[in-house]
Amino acid sequence: MTRTALVTGSAGFIGYHLCQRLLDDGWHVIGLDAMIDYYEVSLKERRHAMLLQNAGFTAVTARIETPSILHDLMETHRPEAVVHLAAQAGVRYSIDNPESYVEANLIGTFRLLEAMRAFPPAHSLLASTSSAYGANTEMPYAETMRADHQMSFYAATKKANEAMAHSYAHLYDLPTTMFRFFTVYGPWGRPDMALFKFTKAILEDRPIDVYNHGEMSRDFTYVTDLVDGIVRLIAAVPGDDPVEGDSLSPVAPFRVVNIGNSNSVRLLDFIEAIEAATGRKAEKNFMDMQPGDVPATWADASLLQHLTQYTPRTDVRDGVAAFVAWYRAYYDV
Repeated sequence: MTRTALVTGSAGFIGYHLCQRLLDDGWHVIGLDAMIDYYEVSLKERRHAMLLQNAGFTAVTARIETPSILHDLMETHRPEAVVHLAAQAGVRYSIDNPESYVEANLIGTFRLLEAMRAFPPAHSLLASTSSAYGANTEMPYAETMRADHQMSFYAATKKANEAMAHSYAHLYDLPTTMFRFFTVYGPWGRPDMALFKFTKAILEDRPIDVYNHGEMSRDFTYVTDLVDGIVRLIAAVPGDDPVEGDSLSPVAPFRVVNIGNSNSVRLLDFIEAIEAATGRKAEKNFMDMQPGDVPATWADASLLQHLTQYTPRTDVRDGVAAFVAWYRAYYDV
């Protein structure tokens, strides 16, 4: 019997890769995306067009905060798994347009929780972010650490999503996993992210803006590594049996799981990887830290390993090279 998954944000960077993997694994996938113009819609349309080449994919264009849309999809398709990726993304944009984060991230997630309360899936997996760790300076970040001091409104809405989902898991016995992903990169990435912007600028012989004067590091996670982690977590339904280092709630079938590469890479080393892949040197414009940003992220991914026997492992130079090859082909550079 074919399994059905509902994936919100299916035309997004991560959503596209996840849907493709689920389709390859034989799932029927309902993909919901609003196609908002936060970045070039043509990129999203191309991703959906590729997914639609598989008869197992059904595309729905709508905002998740629209009343009844998620309720109707859950009632019609009764998905076994729900993976919630749809959100207004971006730390910096949340300073300029916070209301869009309320609508998509808070109201939209509420609509999904209500739909799942009415038609419960076997497992729901909701995207959170490493930004939830906020002002924490102890690293690597572990899921059992307190995460109370978010540094941006984007991070605050995702931490709120965790609390909202926990309450529904407790009240309505909805098995739920929140996965906190770290800086994700790879082919078909978002144009607002550093790798895309750096690659574009370097190939166009323009300078790149390097914040905090380069004194930053990130746990860069290759997109297919993230997707592997998500797919494996679908079968790791929270129950009554905690594993080592578990974040399992004492009152609900709910846990938080990091999906990261367990390796913090200096921003300047990341830029060097782009230079190697493009064959060009970057002209760097060193700048102060941007509001809402954090100097470093680093995942402890041991819980993911205990739950799934999997740890992301793509080397950053290999991942960057794959992105640059995609970028050159896609934009004919």
